[in-house]
Amino acid sequence: MQFVLILLISALFALAAGQEYEKARILFEKTDYPASTRVLEAVQNKTGADWNLLGRNYFMMGEYKKATDTFEKATSLDPRNSSHWHWLGRTYGRRAELASFLSAPGYASKARQNFERAVELDVRNIEALNDLFEYYLQAPGFLGGGLDKAQALIEKIAAVDPVERHWAMARVAEEKKDFKTAEAQLRRSMEMAPKQIGRIVDLAKFLAKRGRTQESEQIFEQARKIEPSNPTYLWERANLLIEQKRNLPEARQLLEQYMNSKVKPDDDHKEEARKLLSKIQGA
Repeated sequence: MQFVLILLISALFALAAGQEYEKARILFEKTDYPASTRVLEAVQNKTGADWNLLGRNYFMMGEYKKATDTFEKATSLDPRNSSHWHWLGRTYGRRAELASFLSAPGYASKARQNFERAVELDVRNIEALNDLFEYYLQAPGFLGGGLDKAQALIEKIAAVDPVERHWAMARVAEEKKDFKTAEAQLRRSMEMAPKQIGRIVDLAKFLAKRGRTQESEQIFEQARKIEPSNPTYLWERANLLIEQKRNLPEARQLLEQYMNSKVKPDDDHKEEARKLLSKIQGA
C-alpha cells in the first residue's frame, strides 16, 4: 500500500511539473519571457526540457551568461538532446559577437563545437545545420570556418529541406562573388515555396544589396500582396529602408505595424525595432 502511495505522489508531482512547463511554454511563445522565466525558476527538480526553455528565455532577454549556465545544465541532464547543444552554441555565438577581441575567439570556437555536437546527435535538426553552415561560411579558418566545410553541409540540409538547399547554394555563391548563380538559386527557392514570405524577402534583400532597387521593390510588393501584416515582411522591409536611408516615413510606419503584430520568438526583433523607431522619430 505504501509503495502504491509513493507512486501516486510521484505521478502527481510529475503531472504538476508538466503543467508548469506547458504554462511556461505558452508564455514563451507569446514572447512574455519574464513571466515564462518566473514560472520555470519556481520549478523544483527541473528536467532538461525545463532548463532548455529557461535558457531560451534568458537568451531572448539578452542575459547570455545566465543562458550559458542554464543550457550547460540541460546538456548535463540530457546529453543526447540535440536542441540543448544547439542552443548552447547559439548562446556562445552571441557572446562571441559581444565580447572583446581577446574573449571572442574562445566563445566562437565553443559555438562551433556545440553546433557540431548538435548536428552529430541529430542530422535532421535543420536549425542547427543552418547555424553550423553560417558559422563555417563566415568564420576564418583558424576558428574552424571554411567554405569547403559549408559546401559539405549542403546535401545534409537538402535531405531535410530541399528548398533550403537552394538558399544554402545561394549563400555559397554569394561568398564566391558569383552573384548570377546566387540570384538564380534564390529565385529557385522562391519558385519552390511561393507563399513563404521569408523566401521572397531573401531575394528582395539580395537585389537591394546589388543596387537593383526597383527590382527589389517589386519583389517586396509580391510579399506584401500575399501577407501585408507578416512580421518578417514588416521587419525586413523597414530595416532595409533604414539601412539604405530612404523613405524613412514608410519605414517608421512599417515598424509601428511590426510592433503591433503578433510575433513568434524566432521573429522577435521588437527590442531592436524600438531602438530604430527612436532613431528615426520625426523622419
